[in-house]
Amino acid sequence: MPSTASKRWPQAIPNGKPRSVLKGDVSKLHTEDLIKILYATHTGMTTDEFDAIVKDWIATAKHPTTGKKYTEMVFQPMLELLDYLRANGFKTFIVSGGGTGFMRAWVEGVYHIPPEQVVGSTFETEFSLVDGKPTLKRMPNFLVNDDKEMKVQEIYERIGRRPIAAFGNSDGDLAMLQWTAAGDGLRLPMYIHHTDDKREWKYDRDSHIGQLNKGLDEAAAKGWPMVDMKADWKRIYP
Repeated sequence: MPSTASKRWPQAIPNGKPRSVLKGDVSKLHTEDLIKILYATHTGMTTDEFDAIVKDWIATAKHPTTGKKYTEMVFQPMLELLDYLRANGFKTFIVSGGGTGFMRAWVEGVYHIPPEQVVGSTFETEFSLVDGKPTLKRMPNFLVNDDKEMKVQEIYERIGRRPIAAFGNSDGDLAMLQWTAAGDGLRLPMYIHHTDDKREWKYDRDSHIGQLNKGLDEAAAKGWPMVDMKADWKRIYP
């Protein structure tokens, strides 16, 4: 994260673990620890300040393994699919466990999805006048963890329509795909299976993060399409 936020990490991360977290090792942290890290790095500033921090970070930050910018590691087939759907009259949304404010700062330029069509996890905000200027401050109160069944609830509350097609890559997306499949008429629930440990990563049932276990069984039982990233994708990154 940007230096302006990371200055508060040592006070916020429990059990003296800031060094391992800064190196990217979160395997030993519990959920409550991760939430405290989010409070330290994602709150305490105005929404405009946070937006500027994210844009500054995303413009320069690189993945520690690939050396690529994170905006260069989006999936080429995903970009092609979004373009195809929009060209044929569909409206496209991002529904993610990631922070809504974080994603809205950069996804429009990459995925061509406007901020109002991004649904994610959210923090409480507080309105106030600062020197006569209306501001929204991001508060350390986690309102919505947009994962699993909560994704369905958030789609209903924020979009108001059942998806015609939905795409996921973990058990966190299973409820969303089930709800999509349960609609009337033609529906497309699809899983992306990360099987390519050479060009990307390989993980599914036993993964600590991004586990795809129940989803594999459900897709097989219901006949949902399953994309094999290694076999089906000629190109992964743009």
